[in-house]
Amino acid sequence: MAPPNTSLLRPNTPNTPIPSTADDTKHTVQSHSNTRQKVIRLDNMNAHIRNVEYAVRGELAIKAETLKKQLNSENSLPFETIVNCNIGNPQQLEQKPITFFRQVASLCDNPDLLLPEARHIVSQLYPQDAIERAELLLQHIGSVGAYSHSQGIPHIRENVAKFISERDGYPTDPENIYLTQGASAGVQSILSVLTANESTGILIPTPQYPLYSATLSLLNATPVPYLLDESQGWALNVQDLGTSVNQARAKGVDVRALCIINPGNPTGQCLSEENMREIIEFCYTNRIVLLADEVYQTNIYDPEARPFHSFKKVLMSMDNQFHDLELISFHSISKGMIGECGRRGGYFECHGIDDEVMAQLYKIASVSLCPNVHGQILVDLMCQPPKQGEPSYEKYSQEISSTYSSLRRRSKKLEDCFNSMEGVTCNPAYGAMYLFPQIRLPAKAIAEAKSQGKAPDNFYCLQMLDATGVCVVPGSGFGQKEGTWHFRSTFLPPEHLFDSFCEKLTKFHSDFLNKYRD
Repeated sequence: MAPPNTSLLRPNTPNTPIPSTADDTKHTVQSHSNTRQKVIRLDNMNAHIRNVEYAVRGELAIKAETLKKQLNSENSLPFETIVNCNIGNPQQLEQKPITFFRQVASLCDNPDLLLPEARHIVSQLYPQDAIERAELLLQHIGSVGAYSHSQGIPHIRENVAKFISERDGYPTDPENIYLTQGASAGVQSILSVLTANESTGILIPTPQYPLYSATLSLLNATPVPYLLDESQGWALNVQDLGTSVNQARAKGVDVRALCIINPGNPTGQCLSEENMREIIEFCYTNRIVLLADEVYQTNIYDPEARPFHSFKKVLMSMDNQFHDLELISFHSISKGMIGECGRRGGYFECHGIDDEVMAQLYKIASVSLCPNVHGQILVDLMCQPPKQGEPSYEKYSQEISSTYSSLRRRSKKLEDCFNSMEGVTCNPAYGAMYLFPQIRLPAKAIAEAKSQGKAPDNFYCLQMLDATGVCVVPGSGFGQKEGTWHFRSTFLPPEHLFDSFCEKLTKFHSDFLNKYRD
């Protein structure tokens, strides 16, 4: 191990004498206040943090915020608003919150509304089932301002277990469930437990949601990419997985886990049950932990052709020999028809994990004290929404159906828009809330991008932002097959503005090609 850099312990630069008196100290501060070297700098900070890249909120998102400020102070841009299609943030783009969820959350936040003297007023504003749910939750929570159990409120974990059991048809133990600050925090915790040192390898898809590559950079672990096949609708080939594992292990990489995003982000594919069985058998045979990111499980747009199956359900339906496979599944309140990204709620379920490792997971959760209680409440409501016959059911059902139908229409409309553009091909989104079109760029555009030190798709996306105010994410931020260029766009802009949104993209693309045409 290298010796510690003791220069970090000295606040003075090497040529600065240490002041010996108060007067000397005053003189030194006055003379060197503008030249004193900072203790923590880019060159001596944690190198793993410096190496982290997260394109979803990278260069384009930062520039979009700058343009947004410019729009607020002057009217010199060729568009009136920034459209943030770079991130799956539904309520930012006018997706309506679920009324029942907000009603219960507001009552939990202000329990004085549940006092007997307020009941006659509250009962005129809130349905009875919302009142009763808030009262039940507060019986188990106490105050939303208090720390909860580090693993999450037991009552809510019981409801999550009930949800999983009803979804999959197999029993679930609430002690195997951890409530988290969104699914991202759960993924980060699990990857930190899996990583022993820099030789630890984690299989991640290409393209992939950059949470995974960013977290592995932070942990100084080794990403082991496997390629999704765009020509086959972003299919996962188990033989390609085997090649990736064998090549990595031949180099001394300890491949421990496989990350699967299903439905896919950024690619929108939804795995078949047959493919999932192959993946489970592969993980079992190769002694690999399976990490199933299933946060888009309700964003399914062709349920007859491509229904969602959880990995837990598929695993439990297989031969008993596979049942002790180590599987960790993630879910969130941020996606689907709920879209409560800002409340930061999610969970993960552990299956087949060693008891001693489970104890270490609890220790790590305890360091952060607890997940935020507001997010936990929304997890409870996601897992146990109003049921048929209850006062809020009809409105809840209508809101879910309306949002789902609109997302489905917008997905198809944007897919058709992209496929109508010259040199653009786009697979359909069977799930999630993104499209990932491939763009074939003219040689002049590629040369201009390289002259500016930018990836060609990043150059294209920056030009799009400047011309239209639409912020997307270049495919180079997710990883892509060498020699291809893509970008990811959500289809979340409001439906009443969607035609003009598509027209903007079409006009920009045509103008771009005309400008750089070979």
